[in-house]
Amino acid sequence: MPYRSGFRADLFRGQTILVTGGGGGLGRCIAHELAALGARLVLVGRTKEKLDQVCREITEDGGEVAGTCSGDLRDEDLVVATVRDILAEHGQLHGLVNATGGQFPAELKDLSLNAWNAVINNNLTSYFLVSREVFRQCFEQSGGNIVHIGADYDRGMPGMGHNGAARAGLSNLTRTSAIEWAPAGVRVNCVIPGYIGTTGLDRYPESNWDSLKSVVDEAPIARHGKSAEVSAAVVFLMSELASYITGIDLLVDGGMRLGSGNILFRPENRRVMPAFNGFHRDETARLLNTEPD
Repeated sequence: MPYRSGFRADLFRGQTILVTGGGGGLGRCIAHELAALGARLVLVGRTKEKLDQVCREITEDGGEVAGTCSGDLRDEDLVVATVRDILAEHGQLHGLVNATGGQFPAELKDLSLNAWNAVINNNLTSYFLVSREVFRQCFEQSGGNIVHIGADYDRGMPGMGHNGAARAGLSNLTRTSAIEWAPAGVRVNCVIPGYIGTTGLDRYPESNWDSLKSVVDEAPIARHGKSAEVSAAVVFLMSELASYITGIDLLVDGGMRLGSGNILFRPENRRVMPAFNGFHRDETARLLNTEPD
């Protein structure tokens, strides 16, 4: 069964798109959908084995991966060289999806400077370096589209303040680059997922699993999201359909930021809206499959 996208099959025909973080999580899903819509992909990430696995999956499904590159995207020299090599081998890029990153729970009082810097560099600096180099080496001459994958920082991020600071910075980077790079024909946007039920949730300590399962009760759409629901937002912003949209944060969070009610309105019965699960290879978090004791 192929990827079940809601977009036309040739939407990205003739385009080469670079996806960072394409070896797993949301990046893997986004890569699959872009390939299903005709894009020629270059996948970049930290672990070669994961990138090769996604490459095999996409190829089996009839898509095209032009190449993969592994390395640490926090390393400026490596990023400069990687983008240069990609352009030399694969020609012009038309789009960039930045979906890399990583974080861990910790209160601010417990964070060392090294731990702080590691997450800032993962979730902000690497995005800046890759997008800067793609712009300098390609988009400044030919135009293009950039979509970042962020995280919701609006109410602070207690327990992960380093990640919240990085993601707030990413949103500002999105707006600033959208203004500075528009004269070159470049659009830049950011998709901010809510609680998506991928295997990434399983990395949190089991002591947090009950909270991770119930947190969505506070959203108007009271369920976890699917990776395909995030990917659909990315595909829209990457496409010509969004040609008049730049510099935005697009929330894909079930309305979590709004909350589900207040002292005057508290629903007694709630209908769970059905999910769009177009990713045929999706993997659900174990914690969402566990039965209560």
